[in-house]
Amino acid sequence: MSAPVTVLGGGLAGCEAAWQLAKRGIPVVLREMKPEKMTPAHHSPLLGELVCSNSLRSDQLENAVGLLKEELRRLDSLILGCADQHRVAAGGALAVDRLGFAQAITDAIRSHPRITVVEGEVTALPEEGEVIVATGPLTSDALAQAIAQKLPGEAYLHFYDAAAPLVTYESLDMDHAFFASRYDKGTADYINCALSQEEYLHFWKELCAAQEAPVHGFEDKNVFEGCMPVEVMARRGEQTLCYGPLKPRGLRDPKTGKEPYAVVQLRRDNADGSIYNLVGFQTHLTFPEQKRVFSLIPALARAEFVRYGVMHRNTYLNAPGTLDRYYRLKTEPRICFAGQITGVEGYVESTASGCLAAVELARRLQGRPPLDFPQETALGALALYVSNETVQNFQPMNINFGIMPPLGYRVKGKRNKNAALSQRALACLEGLDLA
Repeated sequence: MSAPVTVLGGGLAGCEAAWQLAKRGIPVVLREMKPEKMTPAHHSPLLGELVCSNSLRSDQLENAVGLLKEELRRLDSLILGCADQHRVAAGGALAVDRLGFAQAITDAIRSHPRITVVEGEVTALPEEGEVIVATGPLTSDALAQAIAQKLPGEAYLHFYDAAAPLVTYESLDMDHAFFASRYDKGTADYINCALSQEEYLHFWKELCAAQEAPVHGFEDKNVFEGCMPVEVMARRGEQTLCYGPLKPRGLRDPKTGKEPYAVVQLRRDNADGSIYNLVGFQTHLTFPEQKRVFSLIPALARAEFVRYGVMHRNTYLNAPGTLDRYYRLKTEPRICFAGQITGVEGYVESTASGCLAAVELARRLQGRPPLDFPQETALGALALYVSNETVQNFQPMNINFGIMPPLGYRVKGKRNKNAALSQRALACLEGLDLA
């Protein structure tokens, strides 16, 4: 039996990496600092905790993240298996019961005979042996400094990320809300809180003027565009929110038969439907200001907030030129990285990086040639983008069809073209020895 691989971090990427290694016969020591040490964004001692949204986004093959999820399923992904097992209704998206999802991951990891979980903070990289660093964008200061010593030049970057508040269903005023999914997709899974023009403008003005919580070093320019605080978005213009998280398009109020002027959507956060999160309402307002301003939304006038939004600094690598297509550190290939610390953005993308890094590492340890996931697959395209030395002004990015090669022939309609790209990717995957 080979020496154990050390996996640092028990988030989605770390758990997926540990699982993929263990199922291929490689022993793993998984190091996780929780519950001994928590970060501002963590609330549970469980592995695989979701700290921002409970949605893993679209589950349709016409969407790149839907393709990425299907590729992971075909690799027997632990994370996707647990997500499918604990999904909650969310239209065409894959959303999960946070607690059930994290508990399932924790149980699977802790019960696997080839995985040993060791709790406690890691402040230095192991001096020898294979390592997968999946400590996430909230990597502790001590370990971040140890990693920085391995990196060339200014290879660390950062941005600020924010999480949305949670409210109880029983505290909502459903006289001002209705169940529906946009364009009637799904089974009316979202609660839609309607606002008139007058209500919206009052809310918008108060949101723009609301007091923000102090976050060391925070500036609007350092906010990642894909997870922007709602108040930062609001300051961009009176109508910005109406084209963003408050977009009413495709949502018809059954009471009036018309689209409201603006709509705040709420999505289930647990299987019971007792807790909902405010979709797109990442924020760093003070807690009293969140209560005051968000209660101006008529359906939330008496809302009970079980968690307020929080903001934290996220750290990631300047991966191009630093990592290779297997997420290995070019200057010391025994060290791999996985998850958001690599510069991939999103839960599914983090899982994918952990999966690919572990699959390729297992093959190396077993003396087998690499799979070299092709760029036509979502898994391969993401890894090749992150490691592409020609990428300028590197920033965290979600998977998208734009980083995959074009079809080479014309397909009418964007959805049809995307579906064709997905079918090509899955055909490529079928040609690989994934065992």
